[in-house]
Amino acid sequence: MRRIGVLMVVALVLGLAFQVPGTQSAQAEFVKLFNGKDMTGFHFEPPALKDAIRVEDGVIIVPGKPNGYFYTEKSYRNYVLRFDWRYKRPANLEAGQDEKFPGNSGLLVHIQPPHRVWPRCVEVQGMNRDHGNIFAIGGAKGKFKKYADAQRKAIKPVGEWNTTEVTSKDGYLSSKVNGELVSEGEGELKEGPIGWQSEGAEIHFRNIEIKVLP
Repeated sequence: MRRIGVLMVVALVLGLAFQVPGTQSAQAEFVKLFNGKDMTGFHFEPPALKDAIRVEDGVIIVPGKPNGYFYTEKSYRNYVLRFDWRYKRPANLEAGQDEKFPGNSGLLVHIQPPHRVWPRCVEVQGMNRDHGNIFAIGGAKGKFKKYADAQRKAIKPVGEWNTTEVTSKDGYLSSKVNGELVSEGEGELKEGPIGWQSEGAEIHFRNIEIKVLP
């Protein structure tokens, strides 16, 4: 009996020991889409956008002009995507007046050819006042709903960093802003490159990473 007890303790200790590497491995499943130094791994629509975007101190700075988007070289179907974003706060935007800020951008997923402004895809809204709202554009179809109360609670004041997380699974999409579920639903498009919009306002992105799902 004593021997059985010792073996059980040893097995438990070994089991706990192997759980830590397993946890680290799960965390390591996220891979960086943005290397923090340059725009390697991305294309641009229109091509002139490449000269307008710059990278400084690990941050992609999108000036808002020309209208367009930068997008991944690869196509993705099932994944969890997350990234940080913030708008440059205008000097004349007074405290408590953020709802008047017209800053606009967006995350484009399941982009379909041909690339154009704007393509057939699904947009996860990047407009500061409506960030995270999901809808189909460019002739694509889908049914999505928004949780307005959660959205208002989630979005930080203009100029502060936010984190958006999007999950894609066989056409089902959900978006979280700073941990709050903002929108979800399903569309006809299930796969394609991922892009970030330049649309009239300076916006910054960093820590863009993806975990591919089965």
